[in-house]
Amino acid sequence: MHNLKSKKLISLRISTWIWRSLLLTTILLLISIALPAELSAQCAMCRATVENNFNNGDYSTGMGLNSGILYLLLMPYILIGTVAFFWYRNNKKNSGKTQRTIRFTSGN
Repeated sequence: MHNLKSKKLISLRISTWIWRSLLLTTILLLISIALPAELSAQCAMCRATVENNFNNGDYSTGMGLNSGILYLLLMPYILIGTVAFFWYRNNKKNSGKTQRTIRFTSGN
């Protein structure tokens, strides 16, 4: 009886997590659709500023912009890699402690 309760609890936690993830994704999608189109025009403004500074002999703005782009590009990969590393290390540490058996039963 105790095992059945724990299975239902785990199922409920997974179901709750899925619904929360779906809700968060939907909210983020609606927010991104609702934002004004002018926000995506900043790339053109940055390009115009860098071209203007480059023509006037100032190269530091372009170098700073390139550094910022690289920083923004690498940050998600660093974060995902860190989470994946700790997740792998935690699973590796716990795999020797317990053996888990998955049994498929009918819904009765």
